[in-house]
Amino acid sequence: MLKHPLIITSSVLLIGMSAAQAAEYEWSFQASETSGEPSFKIKQEWADKIETMTDGRVSIEVMPINSVVGPTETLDAVSSGILDGHMTDPSYFSGQDPAFGMLGNLVGAWSDPYDFLEYMKYGGGEDLYNELIEPYGAHNIASATFPLESVPTIEKIETIEDFEGIKIRAPQGMVYNIFERIGASPVNLPGSEVFTAMEKGTIDAADSTVLSNNDAMGLHDFAKYPLYPGFHSMPMIDISINKETWDSLPEDLQTTLETGFDAMAYDLIARLKEQDLETLQELKENPDVEPVDLSAEERKKFREAAKEEWAEWAEKNDMTQKIYDSATGFLESRNLL
Repeated sequence: MLKHPLIITSSVLLIGMSAAQAAEYEWSFQASETSGEPSFKIKQEWADKIETMTDGRVSIEVMPINSVVGPTETLDAVSSGILDGHMTDPSYFSGQDPAFGMLGNLVGAWSDPYDFLEYMKYGGGEDLYNELIEPYGAHNIASATFPLESVPTIEKIETIEDFEGIKIRAPQGMVYNIFERIGASPVNLPGSEVFTAMEKGTIDAADSTVLSNNDAMGLHDFAKYPLYPGFHSMPMIDISINKETWDSLPEDLQTTLETGFDAMAYDLIARLKEQDLETLQELKENPDVEPVDLSAEERKKFREAAKEEWAEWAEKNDMTQKIYDSATGFLESRNLL
């Protein structure tokens, strides 16, 4: 027997209203990558997963770099409520406090991204970072990172001495100073301007991102000698939210967000590593590109220069000293220093 048309129509309307019901929390997070980079797409996927994990109660829009504010302005934007959160490298905020640059990217410290995640989660890193960031009106939900970054270069670099005079893009912070220390001429540019600067010859190399991200941006059209595996930079990805918003959340949502973004951190490393290896194979088969792997001896030279820079930064203020003591203590406890 056919159901009454009015009953059918009412049922359809109720289902439609339920599906269209707005989330309890709708947030906008700005990332530090362009929309075409693989890591950006992974962040978007995880925002969708968190919506599923919370049964639709939380909806997060992840936007690319410069969508609302510049990369150095996202912390202030999160604090003021212009953005609800960000997923970015804290080194961008070194101008506000050098501790952001030190904890955000202790250059040359980490040879394995999983060591960094262990330090942040279980070695006191996240507690220190929240001590730093909460006075700015933000709260760190979780910390992530990339596999070690590649260095795309136009000039072939086989030794640390080859960096002498090289114009290399580097963000403000410790990485900028360390490249100066080894004789390079760093240029402070946001990541979104690396392609244009390299295309025009304004820079010879870049502290940019992982190999697959660089390739997706087209950098290897100019940078024929990418340094891989990376040896220098493995920046933290700070996943933070407005502190008042965080404090107002029920405990179950706080736990789900922490768990979901912790899982994203491990997924991001594994997937980018796989993409990097696929990209490396393609580049090796390209007769116009020659990936360069620095020797262990050259890597050691860079790390020695980096350790000198850490010690100098430690003296900048009380927080940088805390970070230095905490990070080096962790590395020593794991025989990594």
